[in-house]
Amino acid sequence: MLKKICVIDGQGGGIGSTIIKKLKDTFGEGVEIIALGTNAIATAQMLKAKANRGASGENAIIQTAAKVDVIIGPLGIVLAHAMMGEMTPAMAAAVATSAAPKVLLPLNQEGVTVVGSSSAPLPHLVDELVEDHVRRLIA
Repeated sequence: MLKKICVIDGQGGGIGSTIIKKLKDTFGEGVEIIALGTNAIATAQMLKAKANRGASGENAIIQTAAKVDVIIGPLGIVLAHAMMGEMTPAMAAAVATSAAPKVLLPLNQEGVTVVGSSSAPLPHLVDELVEDHVRRLIA
């Protein structure tokens, strides 16, 4: 059975799209990628990046977070009111309490600094995310 990888993003969906492209390049159709956007624009962009399925909004994120094998996204997906308020407290709680392992990019855009995290450019962080962390979770 294919592993279900959930990629969550908001605003314009650029981070999620970058992650999905790398996942597709690395695993092809060996995984199912579910794009969850805090809004329809983010979801549409992630679907253009070749996610297998997608949905938008609070209920989609709450329901799906409990049913996937891995959750990927920026640090803000576990922070209430992140992404300029798009990440509701209920969404953040659903992601944080999901039993699925979470692989988060330490982007310091939410007034939170993760000490010891890299300041590498997004493409390098996404390469590390997929190669060093996601690969071992879906093996």
